[in-house]
Amino acid sequence: MRDPEKTIGNMMDKQSVVYVGSIDREGFPNLKAMYAPRKREGIKVFYFTTNTSSLRVKQFMENPKACVYLCDKRFFRGIMLRGTMEILEDSQSKEMIWQEGDTMYYKEGVTDPDYCVLKFTASSVRYYSNFNSESFVLE
Repeated sequence: MRDPEKTIGNMMDKQSVVYVGSIDREGFPNLKAMYAPRKREGIKVFYFTTNTSSLRVKQFMENPKACVYLCDKRFFRGIMLRGTMEILEDSQSKEMIWQEGDTMYYKEGVTDPDYCVLKFTASSVRYYSNFNSESFVLE
């Protein structure tokens, strides 16, 4: 991949859904489709919204190892980012990615105790395209 920042960034920006992986208590991987990140910092840090009461949040609290997978079905390309997930409940983080209409999920608004932010920090990437895969570490 010539320009990972551009390729991954463009693919991420075009997604409406990505797949987020966590590890359960028995050590098995769990995948969940989630809305694409609300915000990203390059290709290393991504912010998602979710319910504080969700199973995924409980799993990340016990084991922060995570992955995010996205694919471009049209060209059969895929990207898996591996890293760690943090649960952010501070008002600044919650306000940073809050959008109009979120009250559909969080009735009490941005201060709803069942609303939190997942901050994913990638450490490595696996990219598949044109029958080839390549892996690299993010600095």
